[in-house]
Amino acid sequence: MTKPKGYWIVHVDVTDADNYPSYIAADEIAFAQYNPKILVRGGQCVGPEGPFRKRHVILEFETYEKALECYHSEEYQKAVPLRQAYSDSDIVIVEGVE
Repeated sequence: MTKPKGYWIVHVDVTDADNYPSYIAADEIAFAQYNPKILVRGGQCVGPEGPFRKRHVILEFETYEKALECYHSEEYQKAVPLRQAYSDSDIVIVEGVE
């Protein structure tokens, strides 16, 4: 029996475009270890039912547990303060369907 995949769904308004790339560089260190598949990272979007953040990211992990491990990893926790400093963002970690 296979475990359901895990997903990060992140909505972002970048508030400091000059420094935001330092967050991207820091998150790549964690992502190199956990190897998520990047399904969405930016791109065109519309909000047909109301306000929304300007940037969206969806990452697919091998399992829900791996998604949680990546978020709580030492490597990603070093990136979190950078994301919070240079953007307004929301992140949800979701278990997929089998």
